[in-house]
Amino acid sequence: MSANMRRMRLVTAILLGAVFSAACQPQPEIEPDQATQPVTETIVAATAVPQSSPVLPPENGLGKRLVVCTIHEPVTLYRHEANSLVEEALLHAIYENDVTYLDYEYQAQGLIKIPTLADGDVRLQSVKAQAGDKVVDVYGRIQRLAPGVEVMNSAGEIAAFDGAPLLMRQMLVDFSMKPRFWSDGTAVTAEDSVFSYRMDAAANRSDYKIQRTAAYEATGDLTTRWTGIPGFIDAAYPANFWGPLPRHLLGRYQPEELPLLVESARLPVGDGPFRITEWLPGQSIHLEPNPFYYRRDEGLPFLDSVTFRFLPDTNSIVNQLLSGDCDVGMQSSVSAADTPLFLDMAANGLLTPYFQPGTVYEHIDFGVNSWGQYGDGYGRPDWFEDARVRQAIAMCTDRQRMADELVYGRSPLLSTFIPPGHPLYAPEAITAWPYDPVAANALLDEAGYKDENEDGLREDPKTGRPFAITIGAAAGSDMRLKLFQIFSENMRDCGLEVTSRFYLPSEWYGDSDSPLFGRRFDLAEFEWPVGNPPLCYLYASWQITGPANELNPDTGR
Repeated sequence: MSANMRRMRLVTAILLGAVFSAACQPQPEIEPDQATQPVTETIVAATAVPQSSPVLPPENGLGKRLVVCTIHEPVTLYRHEANSLVEEALLHAIYENDVTYLDYEYQAQGLIKIPTLADGDVRLQSVKAQAGDKVVDVYGRIQRLAPGVEVMNSAGEIAAFDGAPLLMRQMLVDFSMKPRFWSDGTAVTAEDSVFSYRMDAAANRSDYKIQRTAAYEATGDLTTRWTGIPGFIDAAYPANFWGPLPRHLLGRYQPEELPLLVESARLPVGDGPFRITEWLPGQSIHLEPNPFYYRRDEGLPFLDSVTFRFLPDTNSIVNQLLSGDCDVGMQSSVSAADTPLFLDMAANGLLTPYFQPGTVYEHIDFGVNSWGQYGDGYGRPDWFEDARVRQAIAMCTDRQRMADELVYGRSPLLSTFIPPGHPLYAPEAITAWPYDPVAANALLDEAGYKDENEDGLREDPKTGRPFAITIGAAAGSDMRLKLFQIFSENMRDCGLEVTSRFYLPSEWYGDSDSPLFGRRFDLAEFEWPVGNPPLCYLYASWQITGPANELNPDTGR
């Protein structure tokens, strides 16, 4: 295939994370340590254009077209119900993106600006809180104010409510929308945003953001105000703007009707760059430019049409990418297991793959102090209390081999739960633990764990028990099977025996009585999101997991 022929762009998002006890003191009793498997998020984007051009050239007089292929057809396009990748992609085309989030920062697009404390459109006011009011306590939990509830008062001090009204801080954020129009030509107003909030709140009362919203109201034709409940100071406040819904079309319906209506869930009227002109079930969705899009004078959108085509399987996606019938293959249509195929195609000049880190990392946690009768004090030696043991296990783990064999070397290794590139990433404050079995074995010797009977396994110096432990995880991942095989081999090289145990996800990730959150494990492998701001609160003492967050009655810890 010549260089001038159609080329495809393949983007794969994979993250292999490593977490060490390097930040956010004090740390919890469950210590994250070393990396494990990659996330299975894969993006495939194939553009039938030269790599320097973002759009397709005119073909057969039909203008600049883009064909997106996926194996998933949307279930709904109702703004407050859609959550799959293809549904989100279509919503980005139909509705204006009021706030975007790139490179760990918020950007205003449909809004005039991102509100800030410096500009005065973000404010903290003092309000009187009294018994029965809904507040956020010092632990971040929603509470009805009652005697004994600890809150942060307006002076920034922890105060236990004693029944007398007290002053607390309350956050207010003012948003200003850019003037724009619905695709039927009607002007978008602030009341459309408030209507959207009311419909969302009526259907999703348990939503995190809705539960912490005291009020959302219009303050002008194109301005709204979000008010949080007392005690809730939200670092992610730019996301508290509700993207509008056309009240003039949907206002006569009840909230429970909207997910089922053609005009809100199948052919919604939006304020974005495109509008749906045709939906052929099982075949395709066709979009054309919104004739009333407020940025038409800027030459936007660049494309004359976008078609989402629904295909039966990944092979069909790949074949149509190669033939040029598809320009983009959505990430949900392929998996990390397809990486060898894509790399082989790249080697033969058929496509160019790109790999992008995802926003989830996989890691292994140590069960330092277990709960109840699982371990400590009931026959299991306190394997991980000594930091040298934890450090040795980290240095005994060949994470680069895991990355090479599981994700073909396309994933970076992390040394903390904050990824490089994050504005709060501080490499000078991080201690990295490289793969070094010699140093790891020396640390274990120093800690007193030696192979006295020369059977290949170290023993606990107090009990003589062989250093044999289990690692738990949720079932259903082929990558975890391979990862645990590598991990077990690594640990054998350091005189430790590791047995894998898999649980149903509902059991593993259950409530405080589950193996994971009930602290009933030796080692635990699971995925966790990269938060913004970083999830440092997870390392606070009040985040120690276990039934009802109580002390272990058997050990006092």
